Amino acid sequence: MAPRPTAPVAALRAYDPGHDLPALRLRHPPGDLVELGSNENSYGPSPRVMEALRAAPPEEVFRYPDPLGLALRRALSTKLGVDAEQIVLGNGSHELLMLVAQCYASPGDEVVFSEFGFAVFPIATAAVGAAPRAARARGLDDAMPRGHDLDAVAAAIGPRTKLVYLANPNNPTGTWFGRDALAALLARVPEHALVVLDEAYHEYVDALEIPNGVELVARHPNLLVTRTFSKGYGLAGLRLGYAVGHPEVIAVINRLRESFNASALALIAAREALEDPHHVALIRAKTRAERDRVGGVLASAGFFVHPSQTNFLLIDFHEPAGAIEAKLLARGVVVRPMGGYGLPTCLRISVGRPAENDRLLEAFGA
Repeated sequence: MAPRPTAPVAALRAYDPGHDLPALRLRHPPGDLVELGSNENSYGPSPRVMEALRAAPPEEVFRYPDPLGLALRRALSTKLGVDAEQIVLGNGSHELLMLVAQCYASPGDEVVFSEFGFAVFPIATAAVGAAPRAARARGLDDAMPRGHDLDAVAAAIGPRTKLVYLANPNNPTGTWFGRDALAALLARVPEHALVVLDEAYHEYVDALEIPNGVELVARHPNLLVTRTFSKGYGLAGLRLGYAVGHPEVIAVINRLRESFNASALALIAAREALEDPHHVALIRAKTRAERDRVGGVLASAGFFVHPSQTNFLLIDFHEPAGAIEAKLLARGVVVRPMGGYGLPTCLRISVGRPAENDRLLEAFGA
């Protein structure tokens, strides 16, 4: 018999990335599969990124990367207006969300997050044996979009709370909360609790009421903001994220962070991506136009389309969505079922390029 894992890990459910896309690709002719289930940036990275990767010398492959990622952290420091010592890099923001729990929560502690929040939040909590406190979300009927209820989040915080996970905009709902609501919550969080604000979709945001979490870090030492290069920058395959927080919090995370968790090619690509804000703005505009188009068609068909400030839409079909998802898949269109999030009547659909979205809408029509 194999050795037994720790009790928290034995009870843990692994993160579900959705369909086995490599296997699906083998069963479909090249170009036949429309992949709209993983919230990737279908337009890809800046051309500058690809040029830099093609020009990278062999040493970037057979030498270890900079364990501190100093050049990228300095570039982020300039862009964000914070010190480099306030930034830590991760193998995607997923790794950082897990690391924070390992650093700040233990068995007997509590971790607060919202119902219908990002799946990594409860996984990180369970991995360290802490007790989850899921705050009830707002909009639980068909007439209202689902999303964080920050008053409910604040009410769930107690003397044993060590972490509060938030996402703005939220995955999988696409919904968001405003600047005033976040300020009111931060004022109610005790100093002993660390608020982790996941802004993975920050580059897609254009609603003025959505706060920029990084700008709040200086006033709130117990606030940590995570972001990623996987979404708006189109570097999902290279796996790179970062967190911004108080230098003491960053120093704690660095004690546990793997020494070479950001690859040399990822560091090169991210630096180039930061140098092309025009590309990010173009992606944001194209995504917004296609999101409005797809959402409008599905809403006109009688489905409930959640408002979104991301590159995906959450659609409520008012009935179990498994059969709909299966029929889309049979037509080569991959979307994300939401039963694992407690939303069995919903599907999450990434916003692709126009031709991909046409295939999606044609499949719905069929």
